[in-house]
Amino acid sequence: MTDLKSMTLEEITAALRAMGEPSFRGKQVFTWLHRGITDFDEMMNIPKSLREKLRAEYYITVPTVARKQVSKLDGTIKYLWELSDGNCIETVLMSYHHGNTVCISSQVGCRMGCKFCASTLAGKVRDLTPSEMLDQVLFTQLDSGREISNIVLMGIGEPMDNRKNVLRFLELINHPDGMNIGMRHISLSTCGVVPGIDALAKDNLQLTLSVSLHAPDSATRSRIMPVNNAYDVEELFAACHRYFKKTGRRISFEYAMIDGVNDHDWQADLLAEKIHGMPGHVNLIPLNDVVESEFKPSKRVAAFQKRLESHGLTATVRRSLGGDIDASCGQLRRKEMKAREGAAQ
Repeated sequence: MTDLKSMTLEEITAALRAMGEPSFRGKQVFTWLHRGITDFDEMMNIPKSLREKLRAEYYITVPTVARKQVSKLDGTIKYLWELSDGNCIETVLMSYHHGNTVCISSQVGCRMGCKFCASTLAGKVRDLTPSEMLDQVLFTQLDSGREISNIVLMGIGEPMDNRKNVLRFLELINHPDGMNIGMRHISLSTCGVVPGIDALAKDNLQLTLSVSLHAPDSATRSRIMPVNNAYDVEELFAACHRYFKKTGRRISFEYAMIDGVNDHDWQADLLAEKIHGMPGHVNLIPLNDVVESEFKPSKRVAAFQKRLESHGLTATVRRSLGGDIDASCGQLRRKEMKAREGAAQ
């Protein structure tokens, strides 16, 4: 059986023509899939004979809501979706003045091992398919009733570790006959997979690259982000400069503020030095407490921001949303995994 929703319009059209169907059926099927149908019988303008042919060879991915938390403070919604194989992933819907943003996962679990992140505690299980990423946007919109205008790939997983499927997802979500969300409304995050950044520069997509930096020096970054042992921060900064030179697009540097670890003035000075020459934006993130982590939120966020700004950098503090729910990446999935483990004993 083949995952129909992960196919492009051109691939669906070619498959239908091979069945002896006219080309226009491809667009009809593609459009139905991107409206969020859950069964072939919902394709009302498709002949029953063709629906049965499709059912015999293809399947439609449909996630179910395993858990859902709604913030009473700001309306942020945290979804835990259960996939067809029983694995769970997280999606967060956030509302801003410019529209509704959905933060989606790209993998079940993560193998990058960042010490302050709950997503990586149980390691990586598998990559998500293009349809499973698309479903997070589609079914979040359908369930919430809020039209989604922006997407950030900053949920569970490392997008550059699932690059092929992520690029296919971007093609699907951007399609005018699908959800038609423009590339300029999409941010893709990486913890610093240098070959992925170089490849993305060649792709020259009009999206925003976000680099989860969290430390400007090698010693600190290796302590909190094992990926630094594979791609040292100096290599990462060099890749960022190459990316800017190739695309001309500003990079957003994500920086989780950790008490006594990466919040010193000398680190702000070094960060300013390293990104000098490219119009980068530093997004300071108040750290969420993770029970299993030794790291605690910094008390110097405002001072660190002021230090960066003294060097002429644009630095903002991420608005904290969903403070009364499990809004931190990986927390809700972790809670569900523990509940299942307890039930199995």
